Amino acid sequence: MTRARTVLDAVVDAVGRSGFRAHGLHVLVGDDAAEHHWSPDVRRDVHSVAKGVAVLAAGIAVADGALALDEPVAAVLPDVELGAGVDRVTLRHLLTMTSGVDMPWSPTETTDWPDLAREFLARPTAGRHFQYANASTYTAMRVLAARVGDVGAFVQDRLFTPLGITDVVWDRCPLGYVVAGGGLWLRTAEVARIGRLLRDRGTADGRQLVPAPIVDAMHGDWVRAGTGPAYDRYALAGWGGPGRLWRLHGAHGQLVLLDPHADAVVTVTADDHERADATAATIATLLADVVPSGSAGR
Repeated sequence: MTRARTVLDAVVDAVGRSGFRAHGLHVLVGDDAAEHHWSPDVRRDVHSVAKGVAVLAAGIAVADGALALDEPVAAVLPDVELGAGVDRVTLRHLLTMTSGVDMPWSPTETTDWPDLAREFLARPTAGRHFQYANASTYTAMRVLAARVGDVGAFVQDRLFTPLGITDVVWDRCPLGYVVAGGGLWLRTAEVARIGRLLRDRGTADGRQLVPAPIVDAMHGDWVRAGTGPAYDRYALAGWGGPGRLWRLHGAHGQLVLLDPHADAVVTVTADDHERADATAATIATLLADVVPSGSAGR
């Protein structure tokens, strides 16, 4: 039995015991992969996992020379009215949620204002502190759109198509821009391909799709996000933990769990917000049991 199958069987057993409402599971350890489904394998909204895709899109544009992460937003959107101090906000600040702009989440935020990005940038900044907000990622992708055109088309051409993922739907606001922080519809195995790309530092099939330093910064350039053990560190769309893992984490249990020590990625799609953190912690423990630190390898 492969290590991927061992981990998968253990996770399936744990899910059965906990009652976690999972849809799909994909396990990659080294070059071994295994997959399991509890419900039909259809595309679902992966929620904030989309924030990781937004970072990858920005990274591709950086490699193209189209923009820089530390370029002030004001230089890219010169016609936008800026709140006090926002002239010093950069694309990196938007993607790490450290712009200091206060914009509480609303389920209708893209229709609450005539233009969410303009509303966001017109508010004052309180400095470089963390505040998680879908509006921040949305605004970041508006910055990207100013340099590369339609972000949905750019991501399809430069990221999804090379990964073998076709005809992706990314929800759009009334102005026609991708909503960015969510609304990205993918199957479990398609999310897992993104996870493999992250594990392999931006390479797929021998091609460097995303600069390795961008992927490294998704789990290395931590900012203090809070005091909760599962949400104390955030980087470019990546959360620290649980345990030795880092992750992309979408609402209702969309998880891309990366264990560099095990050379492993565990991808979960689900509809169970309340038990997602406990499930992630269980998977971290199972990976550590199957592949102890220092024993990884392909």
